[in-house]
Amino acid sequence: MRFTTARPLTGRLATAVAVMALAATPSLVAAPSAQAEGIVYPASVNDSFYSTPDDIADRQPGDALAARVLPPPLGFPGTDAVQLKFRSTNSAGEPISAVTTVLSPQGGAPGRPLVSYQAIINALGLECAPSTALYAPNPLRGIRESPGLLIAIQRGWSLAVPDHLGPNSAYGAAKVGGQITLDGIRAAQRYAPLELADSPVGIAGYSGGGMATAMAAALAPTYAPEIPIVGSAYGGVPMDIGEMARELGESAHPAFGLAMAAALGLEREYPDRMPVSEQLNGAGRELRDRIANACTNEILLAGAGRSMADVADAAAGLALLDSPTVQEVLMENSVEKVATVPNAPVYEWHSPTDVLIPLDAISTTLRRYCDAGVAVRTELVPSPDHITAAVIGLPGALDFLDGRFAGVAPSSDCGTV
Repeated sequence: MRFTTARPLTGRLATAVAVMALAATPSLVAAPSAQAEGIVYPASVNDSFYSTPDDIADRQPGDALAARVLPPPLGFPGTDAVQLKFRSTNSAGEPISAVTTVLSPQGGAPGRPLVSYQAIINALGLECAPSTALYAPNPLRGIRESPGLLIAIQRGWSLAVPDHLGPNSAYGAAKVGGQITLDGIRAAQRYAPLELADSPVGIAGYSGGGMATAMAAALAPTYAPEIPIVGSAYGGVPMDIGEMARELGESAHPAFGLAMAAALGLEREYPDRMPVSEQLNGAGRELRDRIANACTNEILLAGAGRSMADVADAAAGLALLDSPTVQEVLMENSVEKVATVPNAPVYEWHSPTDVLIPLDAISTTLRRYCDAGVAVRTELVPSPDHITAAVIGLPGALDFLDGRFAGVAPSSDCGTV
């Protein structure tokens, strides 16, 4: 295990710190949903590109359903942008459509490295998804990691940035996020104009995006064994969402909104197995409706200082987490509990003082990977909080992937994990 000393943060990287810090800055809360009872799904995006074709069941995972060329997002000069709608699979094994935005250096070489970057979404609204947020005029709705993504593109890589929460914005549902990530890579490699069919592949992400990344890495050997993944780099990952739910929900917590949003996102993905809404009291239903279409900042503001006792029916409370059915859902979406292991080296980073994620679950997961023969590097970054750690660890993550693309054998910290 390594402890990384802080590097000077200048230029675009310093900008990244400032922009990502806005994740903890309150902003206007989304208007409450009109629905009062039952599962509340997100409002649809007024764009036919996101519609699901009638023949989707006849298509294979990763098949492109539609494509459109767009101008580069603001802050991405010298970049080509194309959005791909593709066929993926939800947690129940049913076909769904999903979208990824592929950003490439203009004039990029055929077969250049491809990185699927799973952005920090942590949201319930479809307007928060990367395909929309990359073009959002409001910087608080943008992708906080954009400066770091530009650095990767300037290395000559293509970046696929999927809407990894899926068509229902199922925050917390890591399994579908992992599958969408892998199918987005398939779609990018199959879309001939991108010239990525022979590209080596890396995957990366932080926080909620790191959860989708870690799940994709774990599922790849069985879900998409043909993808030539050379490495995965992720940080700040909630490896055990059940443990995280208890830590954020048992008593008043400034980030309780994220726990509430994850519960509602899982309910959307597992409507028959996660009966969250029926356990809510009046205050809980009001909070649910308030954040049903919200992005990270709105969710944090709306839920700050609350606990499960504030929003759950008195007869339920945290007992919902003890339900065998709910426990199964939580295990299926916790990277720590997934039996399969990555088939490529792993780079992981986090702050040792991060109070948002269960740190013991990270160690347990990485030790299991080491025991299975996976080369693992782990970095402890000197950050007092979850968000700043994302930026401090990003240069090391990019360097790790650069080494994998260059064919350099990775070092391993398995002796000290």
